Amino acid sequence: MTPSAHIAATIEILDLILSGQSAEVSINKWVRSNRFAGSSDRRAIRDLVFDALRQKNSLIKQSNSISGRAWVIALLQGQGVNLDQYFGTSEYGPPKLTVSELNLLPVERESDLHDIQDWLWPKWKESLGKDAENVAYTLKKRANIFLRVNTNKGNREQSIDTLKKDGIISEPHPNVCTALKVTKGSRKIRNSQAYKTGLVEIQDASSQASVLSINLNQNGPILDFCAGGGGKALALNAYFKQPIYAHDANVQRMKDLPLRAKRSGSDIRIVKSENLKKSFYGLVFCDVPCSGSGAWRRDPEGKWSLTQKKYENLLLMQEDILVTAANLIKPGGYLVYATCSVLIDENGSQVRKFLKNFSEWTIEEENSLIPNSLGDGFYFSILKKLAKN
Repeated sequence: MTPSAHIAATIEILDLILSGQSAEVSINKWVRSNRFAGSSDRRAIRDLVFDALRQKNSLIKQSNSISGRAWVIALLQGQGVNLDQYFGTSEYGPPKLTVSELNLLPVERESDLHDIQDWLWPKWKESLGKDAENVAYTLKKRANIFLRVNTNKGNREQSIDTLKKDGIISEPHPNVCTALKVTKGSRKIRNSQAYKTGLVEIQDASSQASVLSINLNQNGPILDFCAGGGGKALALNAYFKQPIYAHDANVQRMKDLPLRAKRSGSDIRIVKSENLKKSFYGLVFCDVPCSGSGAWRRDPEGKWSLTQKKYENLLLMQEDILVTAANLIKPGGYLVYATCSVLIDENGSQVRKFLKNFSEWTIEEENSLIPNSLGDGFYFSILKKLAKN
């Protein structure tokens, strides 16, 4: 496919998204109808679609019409490319541009300019202060890909060398000792020997940092309370070198965890809700459901699908998880509360509310990371349950 054909495909997919379909459904629908598209074509089109999604509001507000074509025109103009090379150049590309299509409108609302929903913008500014605009701008860009070196299988140097043999170039993260930043060949990771043998896992550097920050002399079993796919459980096992109990309210989310654990050489023990023991665990890690605002570069649809009602429900869920998890920890034990959010309501405010209501707990450490070239936005705090006198 030619570059102009990529643009035509992107327009078609964005029109499907505007009709109410999700990005993944829209892309898959296009792929099924266009079997001739090769893997490199599909990647190029997918990248364009997600570039457009990250800047949805600001691009559409600049356009003279709400359509995939107008959306793409605004995107390409923002990138400073010559539109004439894509429009009206071939039968497989989009039709020639009109003069009116090139006249972009000014974006009036501050929230639209920064691609944050209007209802959320005041909370965004309150949470991030002087960094509000810079963080919003960062979320319009693509995120770097990071790998976690599985220390159960090898070290950083071995991982870099093994990846290189499969055409994947990586470099050590400057702050997170288990993290590698992929600079070339990220599409090849899942088919690489390093990945297939469990030497590396795909995991953001900020997420890895939350595990490595637990520099505690804790005793007792360790539980990943909101395990999901199991990334934290695997990282905890590699770090603490002991079995990790994995739990999730939705057991189906952990369906791939046994296979991942086998591949990585990790001792992960899935535990159902009815088998959780009160005052039993020395450490409980809670990476709670959240807005995902620190990782919206990877999930731009999440930015636009979040409603005020959903947000309020998430806050209630987080509060409930904190209380439930706290009851599972023995005196002298620790609770790690973590989110991939940059919003204070989901982070420090939740912890302060918990500490106010439960005097037997104290805070040991607190960290807030904003999204940048070194990782996603992430929050984590370490709480300690005081021993009884």
